[in-house]
Amino acid sequence: MAGVALLAAMALSGCVPLIAGAGGAAAVGASQERGLEQAVDDNQIAFEINRKLLAKDTALYRGVSTQVQKGRVLLTGTVPKPEDRVEVTRIVWSIGGVKEVINELNVGERGGFSQSVSDTSISTKLRTRLLGDKNVSSINYSIETVRGTVYLMGTALNQAELDRVVAHARDISGVRNVVSYVEVKKPGN
Repeated sequence: MAGVALLAAMALSGCVPLIAGAGGAAAVGASQERGLEQAVDDNQIAFEINRKLLAKDTALYRGVSTQVQKGRVLLTGTVPKPEDRVEVTRIVWSIGGVKEVINELNVGERGGFSQSVSDTSISTKLRTRLLGDKNVSSINYSIETVRGTVYLMGTALNQAELDRVVAHARDISGVRNVVSYVEVKKPGN
């Protein structure tokens, strides 16, 4: 039962790391539009990014959030210096399987505790709304909120579904902006 709770908590955060176990990752990966093999590849990329960032500098590791979908890597969070943005991008490109790097890293001081709580609350509210919307395949979306900006990544079944997801995000108190890196599934795929 604890394993199910852990998997549920990780699914709510938008990622399922390798430590979730083969069974849990298989169930989530098989349910997503990207499929099991791609989900496993994406998890391996995310694991390697985190490993390399931690080895390079703990401040980079703590300040950077990573979402990986189909080899596309979205970097969000805050790094101390402009050159850190470049270094993180260089590290990500050094990892096999990376097809695109989208660098949305902020430079400067990380937000305080209240900002972190607000951002987590926004992401949780949006995930809950998506789970409750029968017209949205919520498992296909990763959500990250930084300083009130909601970053979306994943695969929408169609444009109408993506429009619903964006509308849900914009309707949450505290959201300043919604940035979508969601791909819309092509008909017949």
